[in-house]
Amino acid sequence: MIVDKPVDDAEMDRLRKIFRKERIEVKSEGYLNNLELRFPNEPARHKLLDVVGDLALIGYPIKGKIIANRPGHSTNVEFAKKIKQYIKKNKHTKGVPVYNPNQPPVYDQQYIEKTLPHRFPFALVDKIIELSDTHIVGIKNVTFNEWFFQGHFPGNPVMPGVLQIEALAQCGGILAINLSGGGQYDTYFIKIDNCKFKHMVRPGDTLILKMELSAPIRRGICEMRGTAYVGNKVCAEGDLVAQIVKR
Repeated sequence: MIVDKPVDDAEMDRLRKIFRKERIEVKSEGYLNNLELRFPNEPARHKLLDVVGDLALIGYPIKGKIIANRPGHSTNVEFAKKIKQYIKKNKHTKGVPVYNPNQPPVYDQQYIEKTLPHRFPFALVDKIIELSDTHIVGIKNVTFNEWFFQGHFPGNPVMPGVLQIEALAQCGGILAINLSGGGQYDTYFIKIDNCKFKHMVRPGDTLILKMELSAPIRRGICEMRGTAYVGNKVCAEGDLVAQIVKR
């Protein structure tokens, strides 16, 4: 304990009770019981470790410079809570695909039609803008002329969530077929888990479809994590499992 002011007898009695010591003393302003420090800057080191330990509660590594003025556990924890709230609020923006309509697509609608068995009115991917061995990003331009808006809903057109998931699945099917070699394939849903719908999709929106492999494709079974965006807002997400079968 650091003593930064003169201590009277009443305060010494209180400190004895707090620390459960029969005898304590402070000869001058300094450290209780006149202890010697192991390092000249030991108080600063102690406070630094408090800051590091309290901010570790966030659960994410921090790359940055923190200037602390008279820090303590309570203020450190409140600061950590604010950082965690900010991360949680903006977490969805990490990894959001950027769509530039001026760039030529990786695959256009004609290639998609040759690859997937889906046809009007169930062809829900217009083009592919990114493709690798582990992920794919496609585009679905949503217009008021879509057939499903006639009944979903009159006067309040909203793209059905199940069709957003179907669009994601078709986009993922292109990736799976691309990784399976030559030939024609059909794709079949097996399972959908952890599906959530967070933002409505309306006429005029550009739906960005991102599918990421969760595990290597084995025996035609494909597991992917799908996320549908409008701008940087997540509209739908879920874990999709499908089987691709060669015709």
